[in-house]
Amino acid sequence: MFRFIKRFLVGSPLKTNQLAHETMSKRKALAVFASDALSSVAYASEEITLVLALFGAVAMTWLLPISLAIIGLLILVVLSYRHVIRVYSGGGGSYVVAKENLGVNYGLVAGASLLIDYLLTVSVSISSGTAAITSAIPQLLPYTVEIAVFFIFLLTVINLRGISESSTILAYPPYLFILSMGLLVTAGLWRYFVYGAPPVPPAAQLQPIHTGFGLFAVMRAFSGGCTALTGVEAVSNGVPAFQEPKSRNATLVLLALGGLAIFLFGGASLVAQLYGVVPVKGETLLSQVAVQVFGGRGWAYYFLQAATAVILILAANTSYNGAPLLASKLAADGYLPRFLAMRGDKLVFSNGITGLGVLAALLVIIFHGDTHLLLPLYAVGVFLSFTLSQAGMVRYWLRTKERGWQGNLVINALGAVVTGVVTVVIGGTKFLAGAWIVIVLIPMLVVVFQAIRGHYQDVADDLSTAGGIEPIEIKKHTILVPVASVTKAVVNTIQYAKSLSPHVIGIYVNMDDEAAGKLRKKWQQYEPDVELVILPSPYRSVLGPLIDYIEQMEQGAKKDELITVLVPEFVPRKWWHYFLHNQTGLLLKTALLLRKDVVVSSVPFHLTH
Repeated sequence: MFRFIKRFLVGSPLKTNQLAHETMSKRKALAVFASDALSSVAYASEEITLVLALFGAVAMTWLLPISLAIIGLLILVVLSYRHVIRVYSGGGGSYVVAKENLGVNYGLVAGASLLIDYLLTVSVSISSGTAAITSAIPQLLPYTVEIAVFFIFLLTVINLRGISESSTILAYPPYLFILSMGLLVTAGLWRYFVYGAPPVPPAAQLQPIHTGFGLFAVMRAFSGGCTALTGVEAVSNGVPAFQEPKSRNATLVLLALGGLAIFLFGGASLVAQLYGVVPVKGETLLSQVAVQVFGGRGWAYYFLQAATAVILILAANTSYNGAPLLASKLAADGYLPRFLAMRGDKLVFSNGITGLGVLAALLVIIFHGDTHLLLPLYAVGVFLSFTLSQAGMVRYWLRTKERGWQGNLVINALGAVVTGVVTVVIGGTKFLAGAWIVIVLIPMLVVVFQAIRGHYQDVADDLSTAGGIEPIEIKKHTILVPVASVTKAVVNTIQYAKSLSPHVIGIYVNMDDEAAGKLRKKWQQYEPDVELVILPSPYRSVLGPLIDYIEQMEQGAKKDELITVLVPEFVPRKWWHYFLHNQTGLLLKTALLLRKDVVVSSVPFHLTH
């Protein structure tokens, strides 16, 4: 059943030699990797206005200047990441750059920041997409969490189907969003400058909730709008997914991404300010702008809302391409579980994809799918990874002094300083709103990474043959067979045990004297030459007396003696039959697995009915 469901959802497996063909063209890569950055247009302007609206209508005039400052920062980050793509074409982005140039600990901080960023990208994007849907169809508002979790599941399954297939499925919807947003900005500017300013909506007559509008308020609004930069680093992390020449194609996609993000984000902020739109509970800012520009909720409005919902949902796909690859690099270095470095049936990092989907769904459930609750956690990790990446590139240029290194050094140094300042601003202004969680979580993750690495090192030391191997000659091998009754499965196990050793003991836990008497008689009939030990169990426990008996034998055994427990297990013909039987054998194996000097094994007996 599991194999059938897996094949239905994921498809047939691919051969290893097909990995070279599991890549994306520039057109598909732009749609996949730009989705996160472009989707930020749908809520970045709104995050700015949510802060400004608290200080009244006058403060709302700062929307455009703050947006321009963010656009300048975006240009700087895009120019900086061109160098990362060219120099580190193997992927891994900030983690690899910081680790190789600043040191392992800095690399782990960048890796932790990026993993948190990717996780939050999925949660925020899906929640924002769901908000766009519920804005257009308010009747769905009570089902926000259920809708969000469904889309996370859908994206997880699509990405498990492989790079080529998933990129083909998801390549076209982002272009619909670009088209619809381009239409909104163009139509909005045309209508404003040709027909004049529309009447200011009643909601725009804001009364100040807070007084003292000043630098701190501007910084808070700026930090909210900086979510427009999320996703820019994804291209540098996913360079291996591009077709050859990988670095050149990735650079072109990065530049196209930056240009589109500047036009759409700047245009959305400009139109929102020209039309005097302010945040309203229950409806997104973009929805209100569209109503004003298109003159109501006609086909153009619903086209934009549908495209916005799709791009916000597909923005999570950027994380599904970047996070598993980053996790695989951390796992290959020993800082995450090794299974995250393994490719699945479709030549993608299936374990990383599945883990990302599960964690994102949990986050959506915990925060009830509220975008504004999730966003304060969002940008700290992004800008911290930006800063470490650019600082690492500064160290790289100073160390290598390649051709043209002076100009590149200036760009990366400026990028490191600016993004570092922005990191402090975001952390300070959003600390109490939830950013403290990320600030605490990053070092905790680094400690976890180091603990995992330490464990793998300890395992390697314990298993190493460098110090020689002292062979142990087994002089006595005792096999214990737990039995509940004399059945074909038990007899089969006893016969197998006798083929391994002459020292075989059957163990029965007595919870009913009458049943014990019947079993003793039947045992003499089928296995008279095998010792049967009957253990009393006054408290009706099966595992307790068994474990106690095995511990006593273990304590009395010598160094050259081995104890093996063979557990008879029948295998039902149908999967659902497992739920009709107790799992005493499984519990026993689990309990004994941690015993140092006891070998535990199962002897299966397959049922025919």
